[in-house]
Amino acid sequence: MRKIIHIDMDSFYASVEQRDNPQYRGKPVAVGGRSARSVVAAASYEARKYGVRSAMPVARALQKCPHLIVTPPRFDVYKKVSNEIRKVFFEYTDLVEPLSLDEAYLDVTSPKKGPPSASLIAKEIKLEIKKRVNLIASAGVSYNKFLAKIASDMDKPDGFYLILPEDAEQFLEELEIGKFFGVGKKTEERMHELGIFKGLQLKQMPEHELIRHFGKVGRYYYNVVRGVDERLVVSHREAKSIGAERTYQTDIFDENEVREKVMDVIDIMWERYESKNKKAKTVTLKVRFADFTTITRRHTQHHPYTKREVTQTILDMVPFAEIQEKGTRLLGATMSNFEIVETTGPRQLKINF
Repeated sequence: MRKIIHIDMDSFYASVEQRDNPQYRGKPVAVGGRSARSVVAAASYEARKYGVRSAMPVARALQKCPHLIVTPPRFDVYKKVSNEIRKVFFEYTDLVEPLSLDEAYLDVTSPKKGPPSASLIAKEIKLEIKKRVNLIASAGVSYNKFLAKIASDMDKPDGFYLILPEDAEQFLEELEIGKFFGVGKKTEERMHELGIFKGLQLKQMPEHELIRHFGKVGRYYYNVVRGVDERLVVSHREAKSIGAERTYQTDIFDENEVREKVMDVIDIMWERYESKNKKAKTVTLKVRFADFTTITRRHTQHHPYTKREVTQTILDMVPFAEIQEKGTRLLGATMSNFEIVETTGPRQLKINF
Protein backbone atom coordinates (compact mmCIF):
# COMPACT_ATOMS: atom_id res chain seq x y z
CA MET A 1 0.00 0.00 0.00
CA ARG A 2 1.35 3.38 -1.03
CA LYS A 3 1.08 6.83 0.52
CA ILE A 4 0.01 9.40 -2.07
CA ILE A 5 -0.40 13.16 -1.77
CA HIS A 6 -2.22 15.31 -4.30
CA ILE A 7 -1.32 19.00 -4.08
CA ASP A 8 -3.61 21.49 -5.82
CA MET A 9 -2.86 25.21 -5.76
CA ASP A 10 -5.96 27.22 -4.91
CA SER A 11 -7.08 29.38 -7.85
CA PHE A 12 -3.46 29.46 -8.96
CA TYR A 13 -3.31 32.10 -11.72
CA ALA A 14 -5.72 34.45 -9.97
CA SER A 15 -3.92 34.00 -6.65
CA VAL A 16 -0.59 34.93 -8.27
CA GLU A 17 -2.19 38.09 -9.64
CA GLN A 18 -3.63 38.98 -6.22
CA ARG A 19 -0.26 38.32 -4.62
CA ASP A 20 1.58 40.57 -7.06
CA ASN A 21 -1.09 43.31 -7.18
CA PRO A 22 -2.16 44.33 -3.67
CA GLN A 23 -5.07 46.34 -5.11
CA TYR A 24 -6.64 43.06 -6.32
CA ARG A 25 -6.69 41.37 -2.92
CA GLY A 26 -10.12 40.61 -1.54
CA LYS A 27 -11.72 41.52 -4.87
CA PRO A 28 -13.21 39.37 -7.66
CA VAL A 29 -10.43 38.68 -10.17
CA ALA A 30 -10.43 36.69 -13.39
CA VAL A 31 -7.41 35.89 -15.54
CA GLY A 32 -8.24 36.11 -19.24
CA GLY A 33 -8.30 38.30 -22.31
CA ARG A 34 -10.72 41.01 -23.34
CA SER A 35 -11.47 39.88 -26.89
CA ALA A 36 -14.89 38.59 -27.89
CA ARG A 37 -13.71 35.00 -27.75
CA SER A 38 -11.67 35.13 -24.56
CA VAL A 39 -12.45 32.72 -21.75
CA VAL A 40 -11.65 32.78 -18.06
CA ALA A 41 -8.41 30.92 -17.36
CA ALA A 42 -8.83 31.21 -13.58
CA ALA A 43 -11.17 32.94 -11.14
CA SER A 44 -10.46 34.04 -7.60
CA TYR A 45 -12.67 32.74 -4.82
CA GLU A 46 -14.23 36.20 -4.54
CA ALA A 47 -15.24 35.93 -8.22
CA ARG A 48 -16.58 32.42 -7.78
CA LYS A 49 -19.17 33.72 -5.34
CA TYR A 50 -20.78 35.44 -8.34
CA GLY A 51 -20.76 32.26 -10.41
CA VAL A 52 -17.61 33.07 -12.39
CA ARG A 53 -15.81 29.85 -13.37
CA SER A 54 -12.83 28.71 -15.42
CA ALA A 55 -13.54 28.18 -19.14
CA MET A 56 -16.49 30.60 -18.98
CA PRO A 57 -16.53 33.29 -21.71
CA VAL A 58 -15.21 36.54 -20.25
CA ALA A 59 -18.25 38.39 -21.60
CA ARG A 60 -20.55 36.13 -19.61
CA ALA A 61 -18.36 36.48 -16.51
CA LEU A 62 -18.70 40.26 -16.71
CA GLN A 63 -22.47 39.90 -16.91
CA LYS A 64 -22.44 37.87 -13.71
CA CYS A 65 -20.00 40.22 -11.99
CA PRO A 66 -19.87 43.69 -13.61
CA HIS A 67 -17.11 44.87 -11.24
CA LEU A 68 -14.95 41.84 -12.07
CA ILE A 69 -11.25 42.66 -12.52
CA VAL A 70 -10.04 40.97 -15.70
CA THR A 71 -6.29 40.77 -15.98
CA PRO A 72 -4.28 39.21 -18.85
CA PRO A 73 -2.41 35.97 -18.13
CA ARG A 74 1.33 35.99 -17.42
CA PHE A 75 2.28 32.41 -18.12
CA ASP A 76 6.00 33.07 -17.79
CA VAL A 77 5.38 34.16 -14.19
CA TYR A 78 3.07 31.22 -13.47
CA LYS A 79 5.65 28.76 -14.83
CA LYS A 80 8.40 30.31 -12.72
CA VAL A 81 6.27 30.06 -9.58
CA SER A 82 5.31 26.49 -10.48
CA ASN A 83 8.98 25.54 -10.75
CA GLU A 84 9.62 26.94 -7.27
CA ILE A 85 6.73 24.88 -5.91
CA ARG A 86 8.04 21.72 -7.57
CA LYS A 87 11.41 22.25 -5.90
CA VAL A 88 9.57 21.84 -2.60
CA PHE A 89 8.03 18.56 -3.82
CA PHE A 90 11.37 17.09 -4.87
CA GLU A 91 12.86 17.80 -1.47
CA TYR A 92 10.51 15.14 -0.09
CA THR A 93 10.37 12.59 -2.91
CA ASP A 94 11.65 11.91 -6.41
CA LEU A 95 8.27 10.44 -7.33
CA VAL A 96 6.52 13.63 -8.44
CA GLU A 97 3.98 13.57 -11.27
CA PRO A 98 2.90 17.08 -12.33
CA LEU A 99 -0.53 17.23 -13.94
CA SER A 100 -0.31 20.93 -14.80
CA LEU A 101 1.39 24.06 -13.49
CA ASP A 102 -0.80 24.04 -10.39
CA GLU A 103 -1.20 20.41 -9.32
CA ALA A 104 0.82 17.23 -8.86
CA TYR A 105 0.83 13.78 -7.32
CA LEU A 106 3.57 12.81 -4.87
CA ASP A 107 4.38 9.28 -3.72
CA VAL A 108 5.83 9.64 -0.20
CA THR A 109 5.81 5.96 0.75
CA SER A 110 9.56 6.29 1.32
CA PRO A 111 10.18 10.04 1.77
CA LYS A 112 13.63 11.59 1.39
CA LYS A 113 13.10 13.72 4.49
CA GLY A 114 10.50 14.67 7.05
CA PRO A 115 8.26 12.48 9.20
CA PRO A 116 7.13 9.00 8.06
CA SER A 117 3.53 10.27 8.06
CA ALA A 118 2.06 11.32 4.69
CA SER A 119 -0.34 13.62 6.52
CA LEU A 120 2.45 15.48 8.31
CA ILE A 121 4.48 15.73 5.09
CA ALA A 122 1.48 17.20 3.26
CA LYS A 123 1.06 19.81 5.98
CA GLU A 124 4.77 20.63 5.88
CA ILE A 125 4.60 21.07 2.10
CA LYS A 126 1.64 23.44 2.42
CA LEU A 127 3.60 25.53 4.92
CA GLU A 128 6.73 25.55 2.75
CA ILE A 129 4.74 26.69 -0.30
CA LYS A 130 3.21 29.51 1.74
CA LYS A 131 6.65 30.48 3.06
CA ARG A 132 8.49 30.44 -0.28
CA VAL A 133 5.97 31.77 -2.79
CA ASN A 134 3.26 33.22 -0.51
CA LEU A 135 0.48 31.15 -2.04
CA ILE A 136 -2.07 28.73 -0.62
CA ALA A 137 -2.34 25.05 -1.55
CA SER A 138 -4.82 22.32 -0.72
CA ALA A 139 -3.68 18.75 -0.08
CA GLY A 140 -5.36 15.36 -0.28
CA VAL A 141 -3.79 12.23 1.19
CA SER A 142 -4.70 8.59 0.67
CA TYR A 143 -3.37 5.24 -0.53
CA ASN A 144 -3.95 5.79 -4.27
CA LYS A 145 -4.14 8.59 -6.83
CA PHE A 146 -7.90 8.52 -7.30
CA LEU A 147 -8.66 9.01 -3.61
CA ALA A 148 -5.90 11.58 -3.09
CA LYS A 149 -7.26 13.64 -5.99
CA ILE A 150 -10.78 13.61 -4.57
CA ALA A 151 -9.47 14.39 -1.07
CA SER A 152 -7.64 17.54 -2.19
CA ASP A 153 -10.92 19.01 -3.39
CA MET A 154 -12.91 18.27 -0.24
CA ASP A 155 -11.86 21.18 1.95
CA LYS A 156 -10.85 24.06 -0.35
CA PRO A 157 -9.41 26.63 -0.09
CA ASP A 158 -6.34 26.01 2.10
CA GLY A 159 -7.65 22.51 2.60
CA PHE A 160 -6.30 19.26 4.00
CA TYR A 161 -8.20 15.99 3.82
CA LEU A 162 -7.10 12.45 4.65
CA ILE A 163 -8.85 9.27 3.48
CA LEU A 164 -7.53 6.30 5.43
CA PRO A 165 -7.69 2.81 3.90
CA GLU A 166 -10.20 1.68 6.51
CA ASP A 167 -12.45 4.68 5.78
CA ALA A 168 -12.35 4.53 1.99
CA GLU A 169 -15.29 2.16 1.46
CA GLN A 170 -17.78 4.21 3.48
CA PHE A 171 -16.42 7.48 2.12
CA LEU A 172 -16.93 6.36 -1.48
CA GLU A 173 -20.38 4.91 -0.84
CA GLU A 174 -21.57 8.25 0.56
CA LEU A 175 -19.84 10.43 -2.06
CA GLU A 176 -22.07 12.18 -4.60
CA ILE A 177 -21.44 10.79 -8.06
CA GLY A 178 -20.60 14.20 -9.52
CA LYS A 179 -17.60 14.42 -7.18
CA PHE A 180 -16.01 11.26 -8.55
CA PHE A 181 -12.89 12.22 -10.48
CA GLY A 182 -13.55 11.31 -14.11
CA VAL A 183 -17.33 11.85 -13.98
CA GLY A 184 -18.14 14.96 -16.00
CA LYS A 185 -21.42 16.82 -16.21
CA LYS A 186 -22.87 14.73 -19.06
CA THR A 187 -21.80 11.47 -17.45
CA GLU A 188 -23.32 12.62 -14.17
CA GLU A 189 -26.63 13.25 -15.94
CA ARG A 190 -26.47 9.80 -17.53
CA MET A 191 -25.73 8.25 -14.14
CA HIS A 192 -28.74 10.02 -12.64
CA GLU A 193 -30.92 8.57 -15.41
CA LEU A 194 -29.73 5.14 -14.30
CA GLY A 195 -30.58 5.86 -10.67
CA ILE A 196 -26.96 6.41 -9.63
CA PHE A 197 -26.66 9.43 -7.34
CA LYS A 198 -24.00 8.30 -4.89
CA GLY A 199 -21.17 5.80 -4.77
CA LEU A 200 -23.37 3.20 -3.14
CA GLN A 201 -25.66 2.99 -6.18
CA LEU A 202 -22.63 2.90 -8.48
CA LYS A 203 -21.17 0.06 -6.44
CA GLN A 204 -24.37 -1.94 -6.83
CA MET A 205 -24.14 -1.86 -10.65
CA PRO A 206 -22.56 -5.01 -12.18
CA GLU A 207 -19.36 -4.43 -14.11
CA HIS A 208 -20.84 -5.63 -17.40
CA GLU A 209 -23.73 -3.16 -17.04
CA LEU A 210 -21.35 -0.24 -16.47
CA ILE A 211 -19.35 -1.26 -19.54
CA ARG A 212 -22.55 -1.56 -21.56
CA HIS A 213 -23.63 1.97 -20.63
CA PHE A 214 -20.26 3.75 -20.53
CA GLY A 215 -17.86 1.65 -22.61
CA LYS A 216 -14.36 0.85 -21.38
CA VAL A 217 -14.50 3.61 -18.77
CA GLY A 218 -17.22 1.55 -17.07
CA ARG A 219 -14.51 -0.79 -15.78
CA TYR A 220 -12.73 2.24 -14.29
CA TYR A 221 -15.92 3.26 -12.46
CA TYR A 222 -16.37 -0.31 -11.21
CA ASN A 223 -12.87 -0.34 -9.72
CA VAL A 224 -12.54 3.13 -8.24
CA VAL A 225 -15.84 2.98 -6.36
CA ARG A 226 -14.24 0.03 -4.57
CA GLY A 227 -11.14 2.06 -3.83
CA VAL A 228 -9.04 0.24 -6.42
CA ASP A 229 -6.57 2.33 -8.45
CA GLU A 230 -3.25 0.66 -9.29
CA ARG A 231 -1.77 3.58 -11.24
CA LEU A 232 1.73 4.49 -10.11
CA VAL A 233 3.01 8.02 -9.64
CA VAL A 234 5.13 8.46 -12.76
CA SER A 235 7.85 11.08 -12.42
CA HIS A 236 8.90 11.13 -16.08
CA ARG A 237 5.84 10.43 -18.19
CA GLU A 238 6.38 9.88 -21.88
CA ALA A 239 4.15 12.08 -24.02
CA LYS A 240 1.58 10.04 -25.93
CA SER A 241 1.31 12.69 -28.63
CA ILE A 242 3.08 15.80 -29.89
CA GLY A 243 1.12 18.54 -31.58
CA ALA A 244 0.32 22.18 -32.13
CA GLU A 245 -2.82 24.18 -32.69
CA ARG A 246 -3.70 27.78 -33.28
CA THR A 247 -6.89 29.75 -32.63
CA TYR A 248 -7.60 32.73 -34.86
CA GLN A 249 -9.14 36.05 -33.90
CA THR A 250 -11.24 36.15 -37.07
CA ASP A 251 -12.82 33.24 -38.91
CA ILE A 252 -10.95 32.02 -41.98
CA PHE A 253 -12.85 31.06 -45.13
CA ASP A 254 -10.26 31.39 -47.90
CA GLU A 255 -8.75 28.08 -49.06
CA ASN A 256 -5.28 29.49 -49.73
CA GLU A 257 -5.15 31.16 -46.32
CA VAL A 258 -6.27 27.94 -44.65
CA ARG A 259 -3.55 26.05 -46.50
CA GLU A 260 -0.92 28.52 -45.26
CA LYS A 261 -2.19 28.31 -41.68
CA VAL A 262 -2.12 24.50 -41.80
CA MET A 263 1.48 24.59 -43.06
CA ASP A 264 2.43 26.92 -40.19
CA VAL A 265 0.88 24.55 -37.64
CA ILE A 266 2.69 21.59 -39.22
CA ASP A 267 6.02 23.44 -39.01
CA ILE A 268 5.50 24.17 -35.30
CA MET A 269 4.45 20.57 -34.61
CA TRP A 270 7.34 19.11 -36.59
CA GLU A 271 9.91 21.22 -34.73
CA ARG A 272 8.57 19.90 -31.42
CA TYR A 273 8.44 16.37 -32.79
CA GLU A 274 12.05 16.37 -34.01
CA SER A 275 13.30 17.64 -30.65
CA LYS A 276 11.81 14.54 -28.94
CA ASN A 277 13.63 12.02 -31.15
CA LYS A 278 10.51 9.90 -31.65
CA LYS A 279 9.04 7.99 -34.56
CA ALA A 280 5.29 8.42 -35.11
CA LYS A 281 3.00 6.37 -37.33
CA THR A 282 -0.24 8.32 -36.81
CA VAL A 283 -1.13 11.91 -37.69
CA THR A 284 -4.32 13.73 -36.68
CA LEU A 285 -5.94 16.89 -38.00
CA LYS A 286 -8.22 19.00 -35.81
CA VAL A 287 -10.57 21.65 -37.20
CA ARG A 288 -12.95 23.83 -35.22
CA PHE A 289 -15.49 25.64 -37.35
CA ALA A 290 -16.91 29.10 -36.71
CA ASP A 291 -20.01 27.56 -35.12
CA PHE A 292 -17.73 25.84 -32.56
CA THR A 293 -18.32 22.33 -33.93
CA THR A 294 -15.07 20.38 -33.99
CA ILE A 295 -13.90 17.47 -36.11
CA THR A 296 -10.77 15.32 -36.04
CA ARG A 297 -9.43 13.18 -38.84
CA ARG A 298 -6.72 10.59 -38.30
CA HIS A 299 -4.46 8.52 -40.54
CA THR A 300 -2.09 5.69 -39.61
CA GLN A 301 0.56 4.01 -41.74
CA HIS A 302 2.88 1.06 -41.10
CA HIS A 303 6.14 3.05 -41.06
CA PRO A 304 7.08 6.34 -39.31
CA TYR A 305 6.15 9.53 -41.12
CA THR A 306 8.54 11.82 -42.91
CA LYS A 307 7.70 15.51 -42.89
CA ARG A 308 6.70 15.38 -46.55
CA GLU A 309 4.29 12.53 -45.81
CA VAL A 310 2.89 14.36 -42.79
CA THR A 311 2.29 17.50 -44.83
CA GLN A 312 0.58 15.69 -47.69
CA THR A 313 -1.53 13.50 -45.41
CA ILE A 314 -2.80 16.39 -43.33
CA LEU A 315 -3.55 18.57 -46.35
CA ASP A 316 -5.49 15.66 -47.88
CA MET A 317 -7.63 15.51 -44.73
CA VAL A 318 -8.48 19.24 -44.58
CA PRO A 319 -12.21 19.73 -45.35
CA PHE A 320 -11.69 22.78 -47.57
CA ALA A 321 -15.27 22.79 -48.88
CA GLU A 322 -16.76 22.84 -45.37
CA ILE A 323 -14.33 25.53 -44.25
CA GLN A 324 -15.27 27.73 -47.21
CA GLU A 325 -18.90 27.36 -46.19
CA LYS A 326 -18.63 27.60 -42.38
CA GLY A 327 -15.29 29.26 -41.71
CA THR A 328 -12.70 27.99 -39.24
CA ARG A 329 -11.42 29.45 -35.98
CA LEU A 330 -8.93 26.73 -34.97
CA LEU A 331 -6.54 24.40 -36.77
CA GLY A 332 -4.40 21.74 -35.11
CA ALA A 333 -2.12 18.84 -35.99
CA THR A 334 -0.83 15.99 -33.82
CA MET A 335 1.57 13.07 -34.19
CA SER A 336 1.16 9.94 -32.08
CA ASN A 337 1.48 6.14 -32.04
CA PHE A 338 5.19 6.31 -31.24
CA GLU A 339 7.62 3.44 -31.58
CA ILE A 340 8.64 3.32 -27.92
CA VAL A 341 8.98 0.64 -25.27
CA GLU A 342 6.96 1.24 -22.15
CA THR A 343 8.16 0.07 -18.75
CA THR A 344 6.36 -0.35 -15.48
CA GLY A 345 7.72 0.47 -12.07
CA PRO A 346 7.92 -1.84 -9.07
CA ARG A 347 5.03 -2.39 -6.68
CA GLN A 348 5.39 -0.67 -3.33
CA LEU A 349 5.22 -2.65 -0.11
CA LYS A 350 2.47 -2.02 2.43
CA ILE A 351 3.36 0.57 5.03
CA ASN A 352 1.37 2.23 7.80
CA PHE A 353 0.06 5.75 7.24
